[in-house]
Amino acid sequence: MRGVLIAAMVALIVSLLGTPWVIRLFRRQGYGQEIREDGPSSHLTKRGTPTMGGTVIIVAALAGYFIAHLVTGIGFTASGLLVLLVMTGLGLVGFLDDYIKIRKQRSLGLTARMKFAGQAAVAFAFGLLAVRFKNDHGLLPGSTYISIVRDTGLSVGIFAFPLLAWIIIAATSNAVNLTDGLDGLAAGSSAMVFGAYVVISFWQFGNQCMPSDSPDGCYLVRDPLDVALVAAAAMGACFGFLWWNASPAKIFMGDTGSLALGGAFASIAIVSRTELLLVVLGGLFVIETLSVLIQVAFFKATKRRVFNMAPIHHHFELAEWPETTVIIRFWIVSGLAVAFGLGLFYAEFLSHGGS
Repeated sequence: MRGVLIAAMVALIVSLLGTPWVIRLFRRQGYGQEIREDGPSSHLTKRGTPTMGGTVIIVAALAGYFIAHLVTGIGFTASGLLVLLVMTGLGLVGFLDDYIKIRKQRSLGLTARMKFAGQAAVAFAFGLLAVRFKNDHGLLPGSTYISIVRDTGLSVGIFAFPLLAWIIIAATSNAVNLTDGLDGLAAGSSAMVFGAYVVISFWQFGNQCMPSDSPDGCYLVRDPLDVALVAAAAMGACFGFLWWNASPAKIFMGDTGSLALGGAFASIAIVSRTELLLVVLGGLFVIETLSVLIQVAFFKATKRRVFNMAPIHHHFELAEWPETTVIIRFWIVSGLAVAFGLGLFYAEFLSHGGS
């Protein structure tokens, strides 16, 4: 437990104190955000706000994780390092996207094909490595079985597992990317989801079992304590960044941050055997993504729009809700989704004979 607290506090401090320095640096370098011309007119005033703030989140999370290990003397694990691999790898893809936007002075960076290729490379690397590295009890970081709160009886097989990992990682990272459209919306919602995974992973650590044990009331997962430590570091990093990203934002996380956070969610869900539970915990991100899919599909079929604009947070902006009202109400939705997901997790534990 001490390591989890250290990871969260170090990441919070690094993010909180490091973000102002990055803001000044990026302002001097001219790393300002380009704004979509077809977006809400109120966003035009945000043009030039420093972006790529996701670099702070990633660095803070890494600092929290590694310093916690150095202080506690706990050994590094494959599960924790694989989550950080995905987070950092997708952060690099997002950084390239943001940098191109800045250099080309446009709101579009990498082409869709290049971005998907980058996501695929990181996801397949994770998928291939997650089914290696057995520990002394024969447990792997990943599992070929589809999971909800624990593994189900449905397996995709070892050869299809990297494809499954790619689908989950790409879908989640793009969902967070779509949500990152208002000051603090993605950072605040992400902090809640990471907080949920601190609870889930630490609970799994306290109720962990080995392959030779009865699975009732316990969890067959590898390295749950280290996963809790990663989630705590990411949560602290998001909270520290949110201090400066809250409306009116002094810095944006950019694709650097949104892709990294989405990748972290997805990889944590895979190694904690909670892949489908992530759909509930990240309910706000699901709603944002569905709004885009519905808008595009309905417009192609009828040439009419369901929403004023998608993602759905822009719909409410154009309905003349103040930006802060949209953000706070969406945070409430995110909090309710997280609470419901944690309730499902605990209810399942009780149904399996836990106490």
